[in-house]
Amino acid sequence: MKTTFSMRNGQLVLSVLVAIFMVGPILAVIPISFSSGSFLSYPLPGFSLQWYEKVLQYDPWMSALLNSLIIGVASATLATILGTLAALGFARGNLVAQQFLMGVVISPMIIPLVVSGVAMYFFLAKLGLVATFSGLILAHTVLAVPFVVIPVMATLRGFDTNLVRAANSLGATPVNAFFRVTLPNIAPGVISGALFAFATSFDEVVVALFIAGPAQKTLPRQMFDGIRDNIEPSILAMSSLLVVISIFMLAATAWLARKTS
Repeated sequence: MKTTFSMRNGQLVLSVLVAIFMVGPILAVIPISFSSGSFLSYPLPGFSLQWYEKVLQYDPWMSALLNSLIIGVASATLATILGTLAALGFARGNLVAQQFLMGVVISPMIIPLVVSGVAMYFFLAKLGLVATFSGLILAHTVLAVPFVVIPVMATLRGFDTNLVRAANSLGATPVNAFFRVTLPNIAPGVISGALFAFATSFDEVVVALFIAGPAQKTLPRQMFDGIRDNIEPSILAMSSLLVVISIFMLAATAWLARKTS
């Protein structure tokens, strides 16, 4: 009993230390975002909300945030549709060269973003889609599809296909059976995939550096330019807001994971 109790305490302490190691640097930026100074420094010279007021101005922060939201929602929508259809095809297990196709679909998760950015730049340049919202949405869709396929396939493993057969035997068309039977049962996985797809697009900066023009500057690219040109607490103020948004998204994903299980 004592050995088991000590092992549990050791695991708890180790878990807390790992959590602090991972989350500590992220939380450390929040106090500096309230600094009254013009540079990043500890201890804080004073308390001020001036940097939050600055990031709430339309140019450049809110315009970049709006671009990220437009691109993120559009690419997440496309990725969710394509990823769900791909997962349904893979789940049937009767595709020719299924393992090869699966590798192609999830390859954006493995290929370095710099390589993907260069390849997408040359491909989209031939189509005249560089420095356009359409080009950046298509690029982010390619990157986000694997993050939809994986959770949807995980949900489909616990789905009883006899329900679809029963719906078909009662006269339902394949489309009606999908929307009335399949989709409601795999909805947690689809929503989780959509959240991951949106987060992938919203956080992406490398491909945006290759493809986006001045009019398509996203929030991560604006933060990257700010760090490169002039480091000021306004970047940390926006980072703090993104931390809060990320916490809500993680909570939603955890809730959906429990629903799926």
